Amino acid sequence: MNDVSTHSFYGLTDVGRVRTNNEDNLTFIEELGVMVLADGMGGYNAGEVASGMAVAFVSTELARWLIEARHRLSPTHIAHGIRWCVDRANQSIVTTASNNQQYFGMGTTLVVGVFHEDRLVLGHVGDSRCYRLRAGELSQLTRDHSLLQEQIDAGFLTVEQAATAPGKNLLTRALGAEGPIQVDINEYEVQEGDLYLMCSDGLTDMLSDALISATLQMQEFLPDIASDLVNRANLAGGRDNIAVLLARAGQPEKSSQQA
Repeated sequence: MNDVSTHSFYGLTDVGRVRTNNEDNLTFIEELGVMVLADGMGGYNAGEVASGMAVAFVSTELARWLIEARHRLSPTHIAHGIRWCVDRANQSIVTTASNNQQYFGMGTTLVVGVFHEDRLVLGHVGDSRCYRLRAGELSQLTRDHSLLQEQIDAGFLTVEQAATAPGKNLLTRALGAEGPIQVDINEYEVQEGDLYLMCSDGLTDMLSDALISATLQMQEFLPDIASDLVNRANLAGGRDNIAVLLARAGQPEKSSQQA
């Protein structure tokens, strides 16, 4: 399997049941195998601005990068492109915030993935996540850049304790910070039938990994899966905006389109 055009994609966002505006943003470029998702933060509509800037800049510039380098692409080259695009997006967000009082302190998480031949190059900053469902087994491919994750890593909290601990949304990394931005980038083998889920914490704070895994396997078509995930998060409280971005490897769906 080496043809990105055989992958199918679908994205859906929802304001949730508590918030009045939606600070989550996402997009995908099906023909290039690009997925981008961001969860903004900041007062007024600043979070929405930050996430929108990140998604628009990274997707546009990464597409240009991929097209220009089409005949010499490698996972290493793609990783370099992701780093460059995220760094420039961060600089743009910082500059906009410093020049506009109403945007002061805005920031955003980011998850970006590029499918190339039989590989997925995945970069992320913050606590928005990417999961992979393969042969009925769900794996979390990203590791949260959060205070709670650091406490788990240090052995101060168990995963179960962290689920109900305070400070769940205190990030240790986000776009919008001064200086160079550190992006975690990893490469994964892609197998036909893999189902990939990018999501904001509006989903993962409401649903356990076990319930996410079960929901991913209840429907055949990506729009139905996305709707089920969003509906379940809202039924569980919908305390935040919810963003869901799905990709199925090697199995095109004629009905897949961005919501």
